[in-house]
Amino acid sequence: MRALKLLAMIALPVTLGACSALGLGGTGTPGTGTSTAPGPVSDAGWVVVATGSATPNPSPSHGTGTPRPALPPVSFLPVAPECAKSWTVDPVLIPMQITPGKGSLTVTWPRRYGSRYRIAAVPQPLVSGTQPAYPWKDVPAGTGCTVRTTITGLKSGKPYVVWLDAPGSGAERDGTRHPYTGESGVVYPS
Repeated sequence: MRALKLLAMIALPVTLGACSALGLGGTGTPGTGTSTAPGPVSDAGWVVVATGSATPNPSPSHGTGTPRPALPPVSFLPVAPECAKSWTVDPVLIPMQITPGKGSLTVTWPRRYGSRYRIAAVPQPLVSGTQPAYPWKDVPAGTGCTVRTTITGLKSGKPYVVWLDAPGSGAERDGTRHPYTGESGVVYPS
């Protein structure tokens, strides 16, 4: 019984409001669609609830981009005179220089951590489904300032991305290894 009274109390204002919106009640002229809300009616049929000044519709603004600053060259320790080559890091952790050859890519990078390295040339054609496995080539660090290796057996004129990894670069306290990897842009053997 109590719920029925509550329903009647809610339905009465909604019903009267709907009648007024249809022009069937209120103080306006029947059929004109004016409501009984306080305030003057403007020329366009809008009800002014509060006085003030109209604001224009917002227009989208397109910000101007700022050019990305060039990254400074970096050099790696030790800085012996014979190792004073400047390397640009963007955005890889191991910077690489890649020289295309006939069906090959020669890759050079700075030696660090006395680590061993592994490298792969990953073909870039679109392949649906499972990606084919790519072979990693193990490369010893050597003793010089830089490490150099040549990846052979590649298809001339086809796109590749070179991945470089230093699995022996040490580990954090929690056991996860230091990330010391590199990735080239797309390169094409000649």
